[in-house]
Amino acid sequence: MTLLLTEETHTRQTDRRRPTRLWHPRRVLVTPEALDHAHGRQIVARAEALGLPIERLKNNRLTGLRDENPRRAYAQAKATLAVVTAPPTKLKLQPIPPSADWRFDLAEGCPAHCQYCYLAGSLSGPPVTRVYANLDAILGNLESYLGQGGVTSASEARAAEGTTFEASCYTDPLGIEHLTGSLSAAIRHFGAWEAPVQLRFTTKFAAVEPLLDLPHRGRTRIRFSVNAAAAAHYEGGTAPLADRLSAMGALARAGYPVGLTIAPILPVQDWPDAYDVLLRAAAATLAEVKEPDLTVELITHRFTPGSKTVLESWYPGSDLPMREAERTRKLTKFGSVKYVFPNELMKAIRAHLTERVAVRLPFARILYWT
Repeated sequence: MTLLLTEETHTRQTDRRRPTRLWHPRRVLVTPEALDHAHGRQIVARAEALGLPIERLKNNRLTGLRDENPRRAYAQAKATLAVVTAPPTKLKLQPIPPSADWRFDLAEGCPAHCQYCYLAGSLSGPPVTRVYANLDAILGNLESYLGQGGVTSASEARAAEGTTFEASCYTDPLGIEHLTGSLSAAIRHFGAWEAPVQLRFTTKFAAVEPLLDLPHRGRTRIRFSVNAAAAAHYEGGTAPLADRLSAMGALARAGYPVGLTIAPILPVQDWPDAYDVLLRAAAATLAEVKEPDLTVELITHRFTPGSKTVLESWYPGSDLPMREAERTRKLTKFGSVKYVFPNELMKAIRAHLTERVAVRLPFARILYWT
């Protein structure tokens, strides 16, 4: 039986700020086009300062990344950082309900090793972390979307958030910030933007020190992806839960709006108590923050046939519950198949978590359940 952390243990751990372990890729690939941009050269300089091996490519294509052994291909890709430019298609933003009006990407790929990874089946090819050098174009493109969108811009309940832009759909920008500086640049950009806007991103990392003193002006909401302690073994290569909660407290004290993204919600052993312990720990973290601006997003686990195939090749032997017979088959709005929890379990989890959030975090707003 997995030992659940008590509230007191969480409080002691979150009061202790430990040095954060940062990801150091074993290989850094740089395209010629990336070096045409000042931000690309800055990323290379950061990598050089860390003593990372850098390969300057002769053309703008990434090749030689595939391997007939899927485990070996995965391992090599996960240890690789590629400095590239975002293609023109990236400047045509897509809506991202229910999180935000629009999605924009600072990078694609993530250094973590989550056994339920939402990127599995979404990104083509080996899971190399690609960071974008043409940051000026990416940020400069956002203004044309101001006042548009169908999530916060069109919602009376969330109108105060302004036009929202999600930066963590295809990456964890904090996990690579020490290598890119892209996230800090985006926070400064939104802080200086004289308009009703909000930058949003979710992270499983905790290295927030470079962000604490930025002129964010309350226009960046930083959410921490968290889960019950019994699910921790599914999240390899991420910051410990206590460190994430401690980082959230530090950001809240620095005036940032913060959030909890409880995901993926799983029916772990004694799940009602397990998630209540999590919420008590979050409450303890924010106990001394005056009027914290906290949101909560509740996301249950689901998978597609394609993502299951990829994940099973990446993590053979994982005990992540992905048995179709124990799920309900549904179609997405695009007509593809996904597997979610049965309706009765979904209702029970939703009712319990909604009630516990209201009790443990009465000042929080639940943005959505899915």
